Amino acid sequence: MTDTRKSRLVAEVDFEKEGKQQGLVRLFHSTHASAYGFIGLPIVTIRNGSGPTGLLIGGNHGDEYEGQLLMANLARTLQPSQITGRLIIMPCLNLPASLAGRRTSPIDDANLNRSFPGNPDGTVTQQIAYFVQTELFLQCDFVVDLHSGGSSLMYVPSAVGRRFKDAKKQATMDGMLEAFGAPVSFLAAGSEGTGADQTLTGGAERLGLAVLGSELGGSGTVTREAMRWAEPGLRNVLVDRGVLPAKERVPNAHKTRIMYTGGDDYFVYASETGVWEPLVELGDMVKKGQPAARIHWPESPWTEPVTVNFKRDGLAICRRQPGRTTRGDCLFHLCTEENPFR
Repeated sequence: MTDTRKSRLVAEVDFEKEGKQQGLVRLFHSTHASAYGFIGLPIVTIRNGSGPTGLLIGGNHGDEYEGQLLMANLARTLQPSQITGRLIIMPCLNLPASLAGRRTSPIDDANLNRSFPGNPDGTVTQQIAYFVQTELFLQCDFVVDLHSGGSSLMYVPSAVGRRFKDAKKQATMDGMLEAFGAPVSFLAAGSEGTGADQTLTGGAERLGLAVLGSELGGSGTVTREAMRWAEPGLRNVLVDRGVLPAKERVPNAHKTRIMYTGGDDYFVYASETGVWEPLVELGDMVKKGQPAARIHWPESPWTEPVTVNFKRDGLAICRRQPGRTTRGDCLFHLCTEENPFR
């Protein structure tokens, strides 16, 4: 059943107005220190006539910074005369988490990217998700949601997409990935309109929207390598979607390598709590059964470390960053040339 309740968030911008606007989306939040206050999520809209609408998001997770900078740079420099259609740009979608430098919100400890479709009467994070789901997605033709590994993970700079059964949707997804030009683009199974996927991508897919995602690095920092190619790559996506003219497209730094990620065997998890020692490097090709890591207990140096192994062949696209680990933490994430969805 479709939720017909209206979002409580109020945008200071007029989405139908021509030109460039900047302002806040007000999320009213009464606290001990501010009885009638609001949290102001920054928003920039750029509109020039009729054409496609793109929703461009950074800061879905607050400790992932490349996307926040890329979206802020675009919002600051792009002018209405350069585009056809409309862009809605939110560089710090999860503002409380962004200001705190945390993956989750310091207000309700919720993960925005696991909160869709949200709840208009729920927590701060649920209200943000509901605003995006019911107010922004319905205006859009495509979505870009830029991520990186955050504080706990480091990725080979990459783009992320979904596999679709619908050929037209898949062509849209493939075009966006090729335009972005990440060194690696890995695809996961799409939600195909189900209600099970609580990510922003899942919420968009339920409305038939393709989402270009990314993993632009991580470690709670900004990598110059990713910024150097992702900035022109983002503009190339706007060319591909018809918002920027074809003459604005520039040669990509990379021809993207299309790979795939699947189920549990694509991940290596810590089996114990301790200090973990990686046995391969980020970006290495690995084999099924190959040792991935050892988990040690320096406080009990007489105890033999435990070894965890890879469950399949693949590329080590991601690894955990902190040396301390807890049972259940992801240590490595793989992707493969083999398409597991065939």
